[in-house]
Amino acid sequence: MITFFVAFLVSLMVALVLTLLVRNRAVAWGWLDQANSSRKVHVRPIPRLGGIGIVGGFFAPLCALFLVDSGVGYNFRAQQELVGGLFIGGAVIAALGLYDDLKGAGARLKFAVQFAVALGLYAMGFRIDVIANPFGPELSLGALSLPFTVLWMVGVVNALNLIDGLDGLAGGVAFFGVSTNFILALSRGDILLCLLMAALAGAILGFLVFNFNPASIFMGDTGSMFLGFVLAAVAIKTSTKSGTTVAMLVPVMALGLPIMDTLLAMVRRSLLGRPLFSADKEHIHHRVMSRMVLSHRATVLVLYGLCGLFMLTALGLNFANSGQSAMLLCGMGLVIFVLMRKLGYLDLRRAADVQQVRQRNIRLRTVVKDVTRSVRLASSLQDVWNALRPLAEALDVARQELRFQHESGGQTDGVVFETQRPAGTEVPLEVRIDVKDDEEILGALLLVWRDGRSAINRDEELALEVVADAVAERASRFHVPMEAEPGRVIALRR
Repeated sequence: MITFFVAFLVSLMVALVLTLLVRNRAVAWGWLDQANSSRKVHVRPIPRLGGIGIVGGFFAPLCALFLVDSGVGYNFRAQQELVGGLFIGGAVIAALGLYDDLKGAGARLKFAVQFAVALGLYAMGFRIDVIANPFGPELSLGALSLPFTVLWMVGVVNALNLIDGLDGLAGGVAFFGVSTNFILALSRGDILLCLLMAALAGAILGFLVFNFNPASIFMGDTGSMFLGFVLAAVAIKTSTKSGTTVAMLVPVMALGLPIMDTLLAMVRRSLLGRPLFSADKEHIHHRVMSRMVLSHRATVLVLYGLCGLFMLTALGLNFANSGQSAMLLCGMGLVIFVLMRKLGYLDLRRAADVQQVRQRNIRLRTVVKDVTRSVRLASSLQDVWNALRPLAEALDVARQELRFQHESGGQTDGVVFETQRPAGTEVPLEVRIDVKDDEEILGALLLVWRDGRSAINRDEELALEVVADAVAERASRFHVPMEAEPGRVIALRR
């Protein structure tokens, strides 16, 4: 236990120092997560790259074991597949996350790297060969072992990424998963897995000092994907060494919240015709905050409680027999069902509108794709405007305006493009979206509806933000930015 405690303290201190240094450097160098989208919960720019502290904190005590001549150090060095997989795979995933935080990585690149790492781990012995079944005999995967292992790795990596939407949430969720794995490894006398989990727990807590609401730094993809990777890899080793009839169900339950949130997001976006990898504000943490009318911090604490319940269920499954495991799963299933009803995921009154929303969103996605492609090919501001004009008809707006201007010395110079359509006579609803390139306001996209609506729907809002980003990316080459308050503001008024 002393070794585990030392590893925990070393990782905690390293994570504290690294996170503090990264936070200060991120502020100085402008590596900030801007509050320039309605998808963001925070209202001011926050430093990112806090995941560097988690990665450094986790590896620090493990690297020290290569230099220590002890029984634990010898055992650590002897586990070449486990250590090599975690070090090499973890470094690659952390590098991918760092690149995404600094430059932005597309979905194709991220999935390509994640699948490659998962395949490499499979070759090194990280494999899921059987699926537990508490209601009958276990299921041998055979040839399906490879795809199931790869999907597990990639799925958990992205599940932790998706759940990272509130201050302290992803770190806290990961900590409960780490605690579950530590207790399971300790019960079996697995020194190496205990050591790994102690190091990761210290790294997470060191980071959470700065990340719990109100956060002064975010972990970014560097941290969220790295945490998902380590938890997914360790879960495979935990399940393969388990002698219970529910081996793989234990890590699934331990990571129940992010896995459930990811599955809901995939089903929701598929049914509503949204891109699978698009961002929205319909995640579990968003709904808990809005439907239960809770503060940011209270929402995180409620979800911590839910993670604690998943953790206790996972531990119960590990020590229970088949009958008790079935009862635990049924009980947890009932809790999940009640939660889904409470959060509105099972609202049958909206089922009739799903097909209509899906068709509308598919049409909207096609229009946005065509518009953004044309915008990126534009060679002048006039071409940018010509590319945007189909939006007016697609969204049935009465007036559409694109304004580029520069304010200096009380004088305003700029260009304004405008089109009007006969689309209703009701009280107008005006929506303005800033066209913004990093910290510079380039102009604004203005749309006015006269069809009686009091607000635009969420899908239209997200689509307009995508279009505005494409306009900003292209228009920044053609003119001088205007001076304005930082931060995108979407103003809705009648």
